[in-house]
Amino acid sequence: MTEPHATVILAISADGKIADAVRSPARFGSAKDKAHLEQQVAASDAVLFGNGTLQAYGTTMRVISPELLKQRELQGKPPQPVQIVCSRSSQFDPNLRFFQQPVPRWLLTGQDSTETALPSPLPSSLFPLPSSFFLLPSMFDRIIYAKTAGGEIDWIDAFQQLASLGIKRLAILGGGKLVASVLAAGLVDELWLTVCPLILGGADAPTPVEGKGFLADLAPKLELLAVKQVGQEVFLHYRVDR
Repeated sequence: MTEPHATVILAISADGKIADAVRSPARFGSAKDKAHLEQQVAASDAVLFGNGTLQAYGTTMRVISPELLKQRELQGKPPQPVQIVCSRSSQFDPNLRFFQQPVPRWLLTGQDSTETALPSPLPSSLFPLPSSFFLLPSMFDRIIYAKTAGGEIDWIDAFQQLASLGIKRLAILGGGKLVASVLAAGLVDELWLTVCPLILGGADAPTPVEGKGFLADLAPKLELLAVKQVGQEVFLHYRVDR
């Protein structure tokens, strides 16, 4: 396997926003949506999100359901999937609750990063291990240096490195710029979108896919796999035509 199976999971407003115009943390999803997100995270080997998403929430979604923890144990997986922050900077607030959560933490960055304050990567032989092992003094347990092209991360190289480290299923939780770049690289396999019953509006409010956008003729095409209404929310499941 040369790359992980990648699934984007996002909650959006009825007008297609993932946060309001001042980029407040998006907590408008219901308890059902949160449970759905936890299920997707539990089914993954790793979770990928941008530094902006980390700064907005200060924490990450970890598996807490006893049933889901048991499922991971029966599958021979560690209790928690690896949490991967994508950032070109090594400057992080150590007071973020993320750095106290009992999860393995990796950093994905570009090879040409000028930041040198981070520790060296751990040997790949250390993966996978119980999550308690990863509670090390350093902020990240592993750093992945991906190739860059035009100042941007080469996602094909990044995904190949993740696959070589045992990541077979990857959950992508945003933000919009990260999702756009992985989509543009042709590496997204599925999308789960929860449409929530509110209108956020705002020309500057972030959307699920940002970046430069796609021309209509070249836009990624989707196949609708499932539509499910739960209360006032609609869960949409798409396959990306790759």
